[in-house]
Amino acid sequence: MYQYDYYDQTLVDERVAQYRGQVQRYLAGELTDDEFRPLRLMNGLYLQRHAPMLRVAIPYGLLSSRQLRALAHIARRYDQGYGHFTTRQNIQYNWPKLEDTPDILAELAEVQMHAIQTSGNCIRNVTADHLSGVAPDEIEDPRIYCEIIRQWSTFHPEFSYLPRKFKIAVTGAAHDRAAAQVHDIGLNLLRNKQGDLGFRVLVGGGLGRTPLIGRVIREFLPQRDLLTYLEAILRVYNQHGRRDNIYKARIKILVKALGAEKFREQVEAEWAQIRNSGLALDPAEVERVRRYFAPPPYAADAIDDLSFTQWLKADQPFAAWVKHNVAAHKVAGYRNVFVALKDPGVAPGDITADQMDAVADLADRYSFGMIRSTHHQNLLLADVRQADLYPLWHALHGLKLAAPVIGTLADMICCPGLDFCSLANASSISIAHQINEKFDQLDYLYDLGDLRLNMSGCMNACGHHHVGHIGILGVDKKGEEWYQISLGGSSENDVALGDILGPSVPKTEVANTLERLLQVYVERREDGERFLDTFRRIGLEPFRTRAYAPGSREAKQEAQRYAVGY
Repeated sequence: MYQYDYYDQTLVDERVAQYRGQVQRYLAGELTDDEFRPLRLMNGLYLQRHAPMLRVAIPYGLLSSRQLRALAHIARRYDQGYGHFTTRQNIQYNWPKLEDTPDILAELAEVQMHAIQTSGNCIRNVTADHLSGVAPDEIEDPRIYCEIIRQWSTFHPEFSYLPRKFKIAVTGAAHDRAAAQVHDIGLNLLRNKQGDLGFRVLVGGGLGRTPLIGRVIREFLPQRDLLTYLEAILRVYNQHGRRDNIYKARIKILVKALGAEKFREQVEAEWAQIRNSGLALDPAEVERVRRYFAPPPYAADAIDDLSFTQWLKADQPFAAWVKHNVAAHKVAGYRNVFVALKDPGVAPGDITADQMDAVADLADRYSFGMIRSTHHQNLLLADVRQADLYPLWHALHGLKLAAPVIGTLADMICCPGLDFCSLANASSISIAHQINEKFDQLDYLYDLGDLRLNMSGCMNACGHHHVGHIGILGVDKKGEEWYQISLGGSSENDVALGDILGPSVPKTEVANTLERLLQVYVERREDGERFLDTFRRIGLEPFRTRAYAPGSREAKQEAQRYAVGY
């Protein structure tokens, strides 16, 4: 992984000292709330319902065991003993005290971590496929380019106060596992007919109040032109993006208003002026960064392991875990292991300090000391020898981190919702618990197959509900929590925004409504069809009819709501 040099460390240390002074002045009354707000946001600090929330950057989701132990220490000393992993590969602390945040940032700096640009109207943490470098279908490791973009964008003076926040995702595999098509900029690594490496460039994707899928503005961008082209895009956005309306300030609104072709023309015109500047990528610089992501020393004798085959046959729970939580690796004899942060009694994405310490130990023992965070609020131990899967499973099982549910209904995405977030309209965590209680049989979950359920507590869509096979959005109805359901979304290659099922359902009936929807799928699916496939074949209406069947509790409550003028 990338290691700070003198300049990186100095930059982060000086930012901590600067922020410490800002907090001291604020607490002394020398800075107003309005003056302090942009300063704290640029250091990842939000004010939430009960306490500040600190978001810590995990660039492209990669952590060392030392860094994970530091995160555990911070959770234990400064928070309430746990952290929350997000859909953008970061970690959040929900209970720090404002006066402690400079000390937290100082301790993060000691392990080459920070919270810089994890909030505010700037270029946020650059994300990548969590299987980068180990995926069998990979064309090129995207982390190299994520790191180059991170170094270019951090403290970029021209892009520190954009019209709105800005998110970039880079993928390097045939399968998009980073939701690149719903980012402000999505970059897909590919090779042209001549074998040259470059990028397919998408712009204007995003979720939130106005969900849109990104538009391709360049089918092939040569590698050397990566930063100059990004700079051209950001300049056009910075100049023409709206600042008079927070809801219309994202680049997706600008692209939609101008049209993709006109936006592309403006970018190309700007790019023509700067393309041959000193910002062009030097192959030597790419190779310098590439060396930080060199493969670990894989064992040559890791291919055949008789004990693994024997345990698969002898231990059914282990076999189920391997089937669902273990993925293929590009090196023979190795596997990728998902650490499930989906214990039914815990909020999705949450992990305790003790669990973090234990996972760090397991990473040292089985995965070259490295851990990754995923876009589905889990962790990943890449580079695990097949022979080590059985003892690793035993250890994770004892930590309650081996729920064999990856890719199932129980592997849901869930934002903090009304339990923590000051923007939320409704709870998310309680609905996750309700769904887990309703669907607690593994055989049923496995029969449903590949199913993505995403849930958000408000229109900001931190839970990516628009692109869930089933999406759930919490809404406020005159002080009551109701939930709008959408079907048919996807964040992968077959990207789609879900269709709204119909009127929202009451909080107590979300899981029951979900059960009826799944019954339609089970009854109507054809051999080999996923939920998404069946939905696309038969359409929304059969699901709508069953969800609001005459005589159902939801139908009665909806009729009552409209009768009283909701």
